[in-house]
Amino acid sequence: MSAIPVKLVVLVGSVRQGSYNAAVARALGQLAPPGMSLEILPSVAGYPIYDADLQAAGFPEVVTRTADAIRAADGLVIVTPEYNYSVPGGLKNAIDWLSRLSPQPLAAKPILIQSASMGVFGGARAQYHLRQILVFLNGQVMNTPEAMVGAAHTKVNANGQLTDALTRDFLAKQLRHFHTFVRRCAAGATIPD
Repeated sequence: MSAIPVKLVVLVGSVRQGSYNAAVARALGQLAPPGMSLEILPSVAGYPIYDADLQAAGFPEVVTRTADAIRAADGLVIVTPEYNYSVPGGLKNAIDWLSRLSPQPLAAKPILIQSASMGVFGGARAQYHLRQILVFLNGQVMNTPEAMVGAAHTKVNANGQLTDALTRDFLAKQLRHFHTFVRRCAAGATIPD
């Protein structure tokens, strides 16, 4: 089943140059099962603060380009840090913009959430808040297995590469599960947890 092509796009919730979450996102292409391709979306740093007046004047190009890429993909991966027990403002802002488009690009889209942080919980609270946001947008979030990379600073080298073998193996396993999840969503099948 894993040979069936699946195209994913990846949205990174961090804008920091040495981001551990960006390191995770960059590693996914190497960890993906056969037939899965991944493309990293434009940075959330390029979005203006959401403002209905700006929306009335026309959606920013980064918003429409990202929405088109999400719509064309079979699934979306969101890789995010945790800020103050929640979702980073830049990521929430990007989702706010994307949610205003019609057709709404996140609706019924298979979504995989990953997070990395220096803390032991690995961004768990950000993931739970992000899940709440995506419920309203009718995103089809895969529930398990969850990937929360704790102590990320010990798993990424000075060149920004995810080097920890156990983490890489687990993320590869999660991507295999997501491949199946995406194909089941496309077939309209009931998705077991």
